Amino acid sequence: MKNILITGGAGYIGSHIVEILVKNKNKIFIIDNLSTGFKKLINNKAKFYKADILETKKIKQIIISNKIDSVIHLAGSLIIGVGEKYPKLYYKNNVLGTRSVLSACKNTFVKNFIFSSTAAIYKDKQKVVRESSKIQPKSVYGKTKIQAEKLIISNCKKFKINYAILRYFNVCGASPSGKIGLISKTDSLFKNISVALMKKNPVIKIYGNDYNTPDGTTIRDYIHVSDLADAHYKILKKISETKKSTIVNCGYYKGTSVKEAVNEFKKQSKKKIKILYKKRRKGDLAMVVANNLKLKDIISWYPKYYRLSTIVKSCIKWEKKITSKF
Repeated sequence: MKNILITGGAGYIGSHIVEILVKNKNKIFIIDNLSTGFKKLINNKAKFYKADILETKKIKQIIISNKIDSVIHLAGSLIIGVGEKYPKLYYKNNVLGTRSVLSACKNTFVKNFIFSSTAAIYKDKQKVVRESSKIQPKSVYGKTKIQAEKLIISNCKKFKINYAILRYFNVCGASPSGKIGLISKTDSLFKNISVALMKKNPVIKIYGNDYNTPDGTTIRDYIHVSDLADAHYKILKKISETKKSTIVNCGYYKGTSVKEAVNEFKKQSKKKIKILYKKRRKGDLAMVVANNLKLKDIISWYPKYYRLSTIVKSCIKWEKKITSKF
């Protein structure tokens, strides 16, 4: 682990991973086409290439010229609702894009490959899922991610590359350094509430209040982005040392409902929030929580930012900063 390439390194999660890797004295190279990434989030200690993950030859050149030994592949499309409207785009970015990055790694110095997958690959109504739980994606996004996982497993075995597939649950929060956070609007609940709170009369849309959950709203396992970045660093180190590939859930083993999250934002901001209940969104699961025992076992992982109040405070602080600055 010396020279690490991160696809999508100018994005929200990528910039947090870069921050922790730079801190641990690794040489970092970033590929991003800046379609959803931002120059503002690029770490000044990393070398940046503006490129698309479908440009296989260009990526291979970057890998060879910089003697890249590890790749963290984050680039792709991730908004569930957009995937339902544009399935071909999601197939192109998430499946063909992953195939392109893997092809670029063939016959190079690359020995380790980490992939950002998702909890959206799991079958609905399982509630708490472990890595061996039933896989049956409901959304186009989830379907493209499981296809990408299969490509990684088969290609990395062929190329003798150690891989780790990280199935993210709901990523939120902003870096304690205050330098990086989520800029672009997504379907992230915590981002949407934070944006709404910057207005005089905040209004929050909740999609569905008739789910079979204690308060009728969906339940998710929300993980702070800095804890997730720390997991990437430790897992990369582990697969590099042990030469063993793995698939792990990245979450806290704790479910929070949409209503609970909204109430915490109310408490922290001391603002009145108007709630508008809308119809359920296609592709949304009622409840999904990570069984994270495998992750904890592999890297002795102790998250620092797991409290809901801590996550919410970091979201509000970041939103105030970017509202005044950008």
